[in-house]
Formats: sequence, structure tokens, C-alpha cells
Amino acid sequence: MKAMILAAGLGNRMRPLTLHTPKPLLEVGDKPLIVWHIEKLRDLGVTEIVINTAWLAQKLVDALGDGSALGIQILWSHEGEGLETAGGIIHALPLLGDEPFILVNGDVWTTMDFAPLLDIKLNENLAHLVLVDNPIQHPQGDFTLSDGRAYTFYQNIPGENLTFSGISVIHPHLFTGLDAGKRALAPLLKAAMLDQKIAASKLQGAWVDVGTPERLAQLDQQIRTGQYA
Repeated sequence: MKAMILAAGLGNRMRPLTLHTPKPLLEVGDKPLIVWHIEKLRDLGVTEIVINTAWLAQKLVDALGDGSALGIQILWSHEGEGLETAGGIIHALPLLGDEPFILVNGDVWTTMDFAPLLDIKLNENLAHLVLVDNPIQHPQGDFTLSDGRAYTFYQNIPGENLTFSGISVIHPHLFTGLDAGKRALAPLLKAAMLDQKIAASKLQGAWVDVGTPERLAQLDQQIRTGQYA
């Protein structure tokens, strides 16, 4: 199974730290955010990882190279100008192939065990999303989790309103027939939810959306003091 780590964002909320450093290379616990993900995936046996780039792309390449130092093979998907989430995935599909793949946002951090992702069978579903309790900065959540499926709020399905963790298993068929170019992922997921094509589960473990310098510093302190040991 392949994986893709999204690393093309500008990181505007993280400025000034991201003026000269791509957000996935910012460090917590003496390790870049993206390396935490790479090591977790590698330890599962996922050795081909697609990473997309746009902002400060060369710095990512300089830092990670071909991935051999980390025991993996990195397949770079260079966008030039950022294509947003779905656009970036569509651009990378030739590298990802025809089978479901693990998708991870490069700017989140988690203690979640990724191993269950390898066992997910999408069957008729187009994606399986991992959802989390709503963080303080996003109290309303993104989707409703009910009986193993994700729904839009407009569907008014009884369940638990949760936030998308940025971790999922995606089938390339989600993008069938879509043209290249800038495109967000959320509208595609919501359209598939209306057809009951999106499975979901709740994350087990700690999770942080490392979206601001303050949250980055707090997470670094928590890791260093052994809170997530």
C-alpha cells in the first residue's frame, strides 16, 4: 500500500516560521513534523510515499532527498503553484496507482497507530476518514459520524459531530473524471457522503492540528516533557 503526505501548503497561519521553512519541516521533539509521519508509515511496511510540494519545494527535497536515509522511497509530486488538496492528489495519481492509498496531512501530529489503516477494506466506499473530537479552535466540527459512516451536517443524521483529522484511506475512483487544476477535497467528500460512499471511524490517541506557532510550541513542550510517551 502506498501513502501520500500533503506538504504543499503555504502555512500562512504559521508565519513568520514558514517564511523560510515549509510547515512540514517545522520540528517538534527534535524531529520535523513530516518525519514523524514517515517513520510511522515505514514501520508498518509502507515504503513508497508520495509527497507533494509547492511552497519552498526545494527545501523539502534537500531535507528528505529520495527517502533512503529514512528507509523509504519518496515519490515527489511537484506542483509549482499549489493545487489545493484534491488538485494535488489528482496531479499525483500517476504516482499513486489504481489502488487505495493512505493520505496524511503534513501539518498534523498524532500518536495514532496507523496499522489499522492497512486493514481497511473500502469495498463500495470511496474513502475512509479518521475523525477526532473537535479541537477548541474548531468547535463545530466537519462531519457527523454515525454507524461507521461520515455524513454532512445537511443530511441531519443523528450521530457525533467531529473534525476530520487529515488522516484517511482514499480510493482513486473518488477523482474519476475530474480535470486537473486547483480543487479542494471537502466538496468531493461531501458529494460522496450524499451517496453513502464515505466510511469513517474515530481516532484513538492524541492528535494536534499544528496550525499556529503557539500550538507548535505547546506540542514541542508536551513531547519533551513526556506527556505523549
